[in-house]
Amino acid sequence: MSLIGQLKFDAQGLIPAITRDAASGEVLMMAFMNAAALEQTLATGKVHYYSRSRRKLWMKGETSGHVQLVREIRFDCDADCLLIAVEQQGAACHTGHHSCFYRVWDKAGARVQGEKTSDPLAAYARHDILDAVYHVIQERRQNPSETSYVASLYAKGLDKILGKIGEEATETAVAGKGGDPEQVVYEVADLFFHTLVLLGYYDLPPERIYAELRRRFGLSGIEEKASRPQ
Repeated sequence: MSLIGQLKFDAQGLIPAITRDAASGEVLMMAFMNAAALEQTLATGKVHYYSRSRRKLWMKGETSGHVQLVREIRFDCDADCLLIAVEQQGAACHTGHHSCFYRVWDKAGARVQGEKTSDPLAAYARHDILDAVYHVIQERRQNPSETSYVASLYAKGLDKILGKIGEEATETAVAGKGGDPEQVVYEVADLFFHTLVLLGYYDLPPERIYAELRRRFGLSGIEEKASRPQ
């Protein structure tokens, strides 16, 4: 049976669809689909919705360019709600926030309104920090300046980048041997940063690493190594 044939649409022929970031798990938005929108989503790999106000299909990103690429589709136990994991290109929310769920109700009941800011990390959830840093690294690479450390690494070439990774890996090992947890944190952060610079050199976004880790998840080390292409 097809996916559409297994779902329960409401009296208006609609089903709620929740999208989440495939890499971080963060909930991005909620909208509705009808059968035609779901068919287009399955056919193109790009998320399509049905607008109740405009009474028409629309593709996420058709005007903003912030397309949602499907990575997984799930439906709940009652088959009346969809959960779609996506690779989000740009902000999910029309306000410019990474997620539409950027407002918080605190313990005292006061509503805290998320505001736009010049902070380059503001559009990212805290678990998306690697993506945020990678984005900044790529911006420094594409728009180099004399004061940019990242730009200087790229200007010196691959050997310099690899040398820094080796240096930071050694310092991480020394910190681990030293027994100071805070120093371990500092050195691992340096190692992560320079590894992101290497990924940027090859235009490999962190999502590629997340995907590889997901592939390995649940496999023993022996099984995983045997599964690698020779």
